[in-house]
Amino acid sequence: MTKPKAKAAVKKPAAAKPKAKAVPKKMVQSTLKTTKAAPKKRAVPESDEDDDDDGTGFSNTPPSAKKQKKAPAAKKSSGNPLAEIENDSLMQIDGSPEEKPGKKKTATETYQKLTQLEHIIKRPDTYIGSVERTEQQMWVFSKETNQMELRPKVGYVPGLYKIFDEILVNAADNKQRDTGMTYMKVTIDRAEGRISVENNGKGIPVEIHEKENVWIPELVFGHLLAGSNFDDEEKKTVGGRNGYGAKLCNVFSTEFTLECQDSKNGKRYKQTWRDNMGKMDKAKISSSKSSDFVRVTFKPDFERFGMPDGIDDDLESMLYRRVYDMAGTIKGIKVYLNDTLIKLNFKKYCEMYAKAINQERGEEGADAASTVIIEDSKDHPRWEIGFAVSDGSFQQVSFVNSIATTSGGTHVNYIADQICDSLLKTLNKKKKGHSLKNNHIRNHIFIFINCFINNPAFNSQTKEQMTTKASQFGSKCPLTEKFLKAISQTDAINNIIHFAEQKADKMLAKSDGNKRSRISNAKLVDANLAGTKHGHECTLILTEGDSAKSLAVAGRAILDPDRIGVFPLRGKMLNVRDASIDQITKNAEIQNIKQFLGLKHKQVYTDTKSLRYGHLMIMADQDHDGSHIKGLLINFLQVQYPSLLKIPDFFQEFITPIVKVWQGPNPKKPIKSKSFFTQPQYHEWKAANQAEIKRWQYKYYKGLGTSSNEDAQVYFKDLDKHLKEFEVMQPDEADLFELAFSKKKADARKEWLGSFVPGTYLDQSTKSITYTDFINKELILFSMADNIRSIPSVIDGLKPGQRKVMYACFKRNLVKDKKVIELAGYVSEQTSYQHGEVSLQQTIIGLAQNFVGSNNINCLEPSGNFGSRLAGGSDAASARYIHTRLSPFARRVFHPLDEPNLEPQVEDGKRIEPKVYAPIIPMVLVNGADGIGTGWSTSIPNYHPSDIIRNLKRRMGRMDGPEEKPFETMMPWFRGWKGTPVATEPNRYQFNGIAYQDEKKPNEVIITELPIRVWTDDFKAKLEDIIRAEKVPSFIKDYKEFNDHNSVHFEIQMDEKHMNSALAEGLLDKFKLTRQIATSNLVAFDTRGMIRKYDKVEDILEEFYQYRLMMYKERKVS
Repeated sequence: MTKPKAKAAVKKPAAAKPKAKAVPKKMVQSTLKTTKAAPKKRAVPESDEDDDDDGTGFSNTPPSAKKQKKAPAAKKSSGNPLAEIENDSLMQIDGSPEEKPGKKKTATETYQKLTQLEHIIKRPDTYIGSVERTEQQMWVFSKETNQMELRPKVGYVPGLYKIFDEILVNAADNKQRDTGMTYMKVTIDRAEGRISVENNGKGIPVEIHEKENVWIPELVFGHLLAGSNFDDEEKKTVGGRNGYGAKLCNVFSTEFTLECQDSKNGKRYKQTWRDNMGKMDKAKISSSKSSDFVRVTFKPDFERFGMPDGIDDDLESMLYRRVYDMAGTIKGIKVYLNDTLIKLNFKKYCEMYAKAINQERGEEGADAASTVIIEDSKDHPRWEIGFAVSDGSFQQVSFVNSIATTSGGTHVNYIADQICDSLLKTLNKKKKGHSLKNNHIRNHIFIFINCFINNPAFNSQTKEQMTTKASQFGSKCPLTEKFLKAISQTDAINNIIHFAEQKADKMLAKSDGNKRSRISNAKLVDANLAGTKHGHECTLILTEGDSAKSLAVAGRAILDPDRIGVFPLRGKMLNVRDASIDQITKNAEIQNIKQFLGLKHKQVYTDTKSLRYGHLMIMADQDHDGSHIKGLLINFLQVQYPSLLKIPDFFQEFITPIVKVWQGPNPKKPIKSKSFFTQPQYHEWKAANQAEIKRWQYKYYKGLGTSSNEDAQVYFKDLDKHLKEFEVMQPDEADLFELAFSKKKADARKEWLGSFVPGTYLDQSTKSITYTDFINKELILFSMADNIRSIPSVIDGLKPGQRKVMYACFKRNLVKDKKVIELAGYVSEQTSYQHGEVSLQQTIIGLAQNFVGSNNINCLEPSGNFGSRLAGGSDAASARYIHTRLSPFARRVFHPLDEPNLEPQVEDGKRIEPKVYAPIIPMVLVNGADGIGTGWSTSIPNYHPSDIIRNLKRRMGRMDGPEEKPFETMMPWFRGWKGTPVATEPNRYQFNGIAYQDEKKPNEVIITELPIRVWTDDFKAKLEDIIRAEKVPSFIKDYKEFNDHNSVHFEIQMDEKHMNSALAEGLLDKFKLTRQIATSNLVAFDTRGMIRKYDKVEDILEEFYQYRLMMYKERKVS
């Protein structure tokens, strides 16, 4: 870089030095202070007006200025006016050219005080950015194609670009001050290296500044830190803010000329600065009656910017782009470039970029207008928003108060987040299981923003990135549904899906297996020949748990250890159909299977020679859960490796008996024996042999763990009976697994389950199984069983497990406390309960809970800690320590006189609980119900028993008279809850907490109730999150809690500002103390034992009424 030419011009006059030493300064920046200097003779004024020199040092001072007091304080026109402005910038200057080699500098030489102008010139990066040439990818305007183009390398000097931008934004700001501004004219004379920017509209007053005693145009353009934008109390939407602006262009120009017209005063002003604002020509002031305008013409100091040849192609294309920016973003003005009118509006401006993107994609013929979507700005006039599909990386073109924010900022995030959130919702509907976040989606959007922000703040004087918080924008811009819907219909969503698939493929491929002879896994019993050239002859047996593994290992010894491998699965496999990629890649079972088999992602297999094993066998329990495990494994293969299921004999299952019956005293040497592989098959045989059923003994095999090693040897010696092969999957059978396992098919599953015929089961006598039969004859049994144990009866409100508990308690007449763990064992024994006793213990605890939000009438009495509203019951003590008994209400609700008329159930010759109880009121409404089954779910709120009884009496005609009356609408009710539900719309109620401002302590909020089933500990955790919040300042100072197991009491301290804000927003909304409960999913098993969805609560009452009336008639008859 060449040596600055203005160096000599900015030295302080000698006369000023003694004064500077005599008056110590604080080390802070000061502006517009002067030291006294000997007055110099002025040149003859060139203005058309008379010029009276009064010794103040100002040219063309009007006569009125002579009478002002303190005239000596005025500045003198020394030809370099800024040389006398003091600035206490204390700097350590290294590498001084005067420093002699080997000579040690003194402290005085090391530390120097610079003027403001000297500091700007020595440290330009702070003010205008780098003055070194740089290269980067950038959008520019091409004169050849007359459109925008994204060039991979544009060489330019950021500081030079910035000083042009300051003048341009200065002109644009005038439109905000004066809506009457109609044009902006920019002339770029490349040959002369001169640039001119002119605009009409309200000009600069041509008059003396009363305080500073200088001409205002000179003050504005020739004095640093002077301007009109320093009042932060005034909300302004202009680009200027810090008082540098156009002065920086002056400082970094060899010549800078200002011309302006003040129509009010009838004066025209012209003044020129030279040598980096170091020299100032005399102002020329003349009379003129023309309209207001401002014209700035300057020649950048190209030598200082390392561009001795002046404006080059790259810089010209950048400057042209900024002029086009103005034409496209400033409404109501005509923009001229080199005397040519640019006909452009915001939409056409955005299309210039879209056209370039289309060409980049090879879509030159694509209509740019159709690829740009513009938001309707009538609801937010300060914002103009455009959208286009990007080329795979996030792009934005944005403007804040006409400033090009090339690095974006908070305004870009504000709009981009709304678009990304909307696209993410659309993506979730179209592509389940992806692991994409907003930052991934951003790469596929190109947004255009033209906005006006109150007093915007930026990360630096170069103003490339806005930092103003969204709450301080001065306006909001919620994007319309129409705009967001239009975006979701563009190619962006397809590009995002394609990206998600590619990303998923890379992630899934990381865990690919390969054909190697040794796999290291402690749980795996590997076939000795697996991974060798004989691997396709080997079979991997996947068992349901470790206990089943020992059974398979025992069988392996009988068959061929060289060709049989065994691995235990832990519980149920992941349903990969709707799982995220992250869930799949982190699922240990799936990764193990891939490694053991040697599977590669997206590989299409026509045979198994490239795999470690040639066959995959599942060995699961023969109960409904075992069927589900089989289904999940097949579902995994069908989604991830569908080609494997088309290979004959690849997928197999090993079945074991679920029930064995025999005659004779010794089951190992029976007289007769039979094995049943499905429960329906066993029940069918039992019904056909009732006459001799007592001659038979039976054993129910709850799982594979019930079988002994001796049993295993029997099973594996009879492979024809126990080994079943799945036939190759047909194209239409893939849809059946979609039906069974996809969340999207919930309605179709309801129809599927509705077509179920009781008594259906899979015939296990055949050698092979079709996938169709597996879904429709085996897996459907799991789905039906899942619904039965998850959804209650509309009559007694109980699920099967709960009904078994009540039956056992009634049978034992449990009026004295009994340990929950012991009661669970008793229930299991008396009711042939075939599941784990831990779930039975939880069922017992649930029936005894009586805290707010649980049961309105608890059928069992809690003796001990059965949980509280603090944690929603999860804080109950261990079943070993708590006791229970029948509650006093139990026998009043479930009257013993009804028991003779209840439909009994018999299991293995033993009477167990009835199919359904007949309470005197519909307990499904008293205690409500929640459950998720297969294809069905239910959500029934609690109601007040008194309201239910009143309605039943109305139906009977016993309230106000003998005539029957229709049911009244009931409001949900939860015992002990202090709030009042509010009906917000049909089938929907809002449960509000209770919060109010403390009268004695106005900065405290008292909360004495939470929305129903919002547990105290969970709410407290949210308060802690608010206090610890890092991204958003906490609006809570602290809180105190006075809660107990039954009631809520929080006292929350806030400051006055946040309290006022919370009151304005509403305390319930601020603290999220509302919850909606719907009555639109009233699902239960009806009186026929069929799943039914009820339209309204009154339908449940009516069905119960009819059933209960029938039971009273039967009781009367009996």
